[in-house]
Amino acid sequence: MYPDYGRMWRADGVRVTLISSPGPDLDRFGQEEGVATVGIPIEREVAPLRDLVSLYRLWRELSRLQPDLIECGTPKAGLLGGIAGLLAGVPTRVYTLHGLRLETARGWRRAVLRLTERLSVRIASETIAVSRGLLRRARALGVVPVDQGTVAGPGSAGGIDASRFAEVARSQSKGNTIGFVGRLTRDKGIVELVDAFVQLKKNRPNAGLLLVGDFESGDPLPARTRQLIRSDLSIRRTGFVDDATPFYAAIDVVALPSYREGFPLVALGAAAAARPIVAANCTGMSDAVLDGRTGVLVPVGDSQRLAAALGDLLDDSQCATRMGRRARGRVIREFQPGLIWSEKQLIYRRLLAESALRRLPIQRLVKRAADMVLSGALLLLLIPLIALVAVIVAVIHGQPVLFRQDRPGLLQRSIRVLKFRTMSNECTADGSLLSDEHRVTPLGKLLRRWSLDELPQLWSVLRGEMSLVGPRPLLREYLDRYSSRQKTRFLVKPGITGWAQVNGRNSVDWEERLEMDVWYAENWTLGLDVHILLRTIVIVLTGRGVEAQESSTPPPYLGALQHRL
Repeated sequence: MYPDYGRMWRADGVRVTLISSPGPDLDRFGQEEGVATVGIPIEREVAPLRDLVSLYRLWRELSRLQPDLIECGTPKAGLLGGIAGLLAGVPTRVYTLHGLRLETARGWRRAVLRLTERLSVRIASETIAVSRGLLRRARALGVVPVDQGTVAGPGSAGGIDASRFAEVARSQSKGNTIGFVGRLTRDKGIVELVDAFVQLKKNRPNAGLLLVGDFESGDPLPARTRQLIRSDLSIRRTGFVDDATPFYAAIDVVALPSYREGFPLVALGAAAAARPIVAANCTGMSDAVLDGRTGVLVPVGDSQRLAAALGDLLDDSQCATRMGRRARGRVIREFQPGLIWSEKQLIYRRLLAESALRRLPIQRLVKRAADMVLSGALLLLLIPLIALVAVIVAVIHGQPVLFRQDRPGLLQRSIRVLKFRTMSNECTADGSLLSDEHRVTPLGKLLRRWSLDELPQLWSVLRGEMSLVGPRPLLREYLDRYSSRQKTRFLVKPGITGWAQVNGRNSVDWEERLEMDVWYAENWTLGLDVHILLRTIVIVLTGRGVEAQESSTPPPYLGALQHRL
């Protein structure tokens, strides 16, 4: 939970209850945000008997509250909260993936953590990763299926209020203090940081190291490192602090040599304080630190490269200042809490709308029955035409006759799209395929003009992967480029025709087309489908909007990628 979270939801007419381990922080947050709180002890480490008690108490509380949506974070809370929500009949369950503890675990502990994460993801209706790098890593490790998971806006758990750091950001750099904020553990790279600092001091005897945090028993440092921290007078340790903000004023360069992260809040704090960062290039770090612009990324576990990068920034105060200013500007533009929570709200609304659609079984059954009857009848009626087109395509284009491609369908699940081929396989001298526009043949243009290339998709409708009416199935590579709102289009099955197809088709830009897909998903009725089918007949006969404004194929959708180029 983050500041303004409760107030934001209450302003939207939503009742919020926070369930967490009991303590003064829980009570204080509930009072500040005006939300109900429930204290249920949940152990951080594996404790089978106590975990069962926590599960029972969570189930009982959720059964009493009967929420429409729950969100759980951390591996333990994600698993226990997800199971309790499932047993209590909560229709929408969100798991927020803050990081992957299994990345640095070994042996049986790694296996247990991986199983826990996978179960939490499978139980959840949606998984929200705090960074794109974390989502990619979770998919690579098999924790999150490749066609699932999302990120709220640019990422992070809840952004950061840069105004809190305004005074610190104006403070002058003295050019000799390295700072670290966080837990003093192995996973945070403290061993490498202390080693790098020892190397730095050989040429910079006036350098200092400020450690804002304290030791932890869960991931202890080696005795040698602890002794160095305690005995070296140029290393200062604050112990645990409630608010690290004032300490950034005494820091010139922030070091963050972690072995693993999700989206480090410390990186946002340093950026908000206009301090450059030297960080290990672990999971999630490249989302928080732009290498060469807001900081420097070095290999994980490399104390020599860490020492060199820290020394370079200490020596070049102008470069450090420029990086710090760019970092603060990026935080103000992209990571204000209101922006992140607005994106999360869109994800929640999409999930709630999806849950509402599941509660329309009669209408969905009628739509499915109509799809089966109409697609089956059309396939029988058009067999001669389909066969004729197949022969012509085989003669002119050669084999294969059909174009096959996996694309995301209902709830982003993979479907196989079938079309008659409309493009050749012409390549450049180096063997690369020519652009789509140059490969569309005269026959292909004719097939597209009369929508004959779409006829094989009737089989996909009959199988239940598609519908006659719905948003067009687009490329899988677009998934990470959609906004949270645009992903609402996956609440319904993709279709051969749709609201966007009868309102401009390829003649309107991507944003407008996707907004029409969202409108259809949010306003679907059987009557709307009939209206679209009738208009489709007119569109096919007139050919209006078949081709894009400047080419026979629309340009690729860049979406969020466009802002990162």
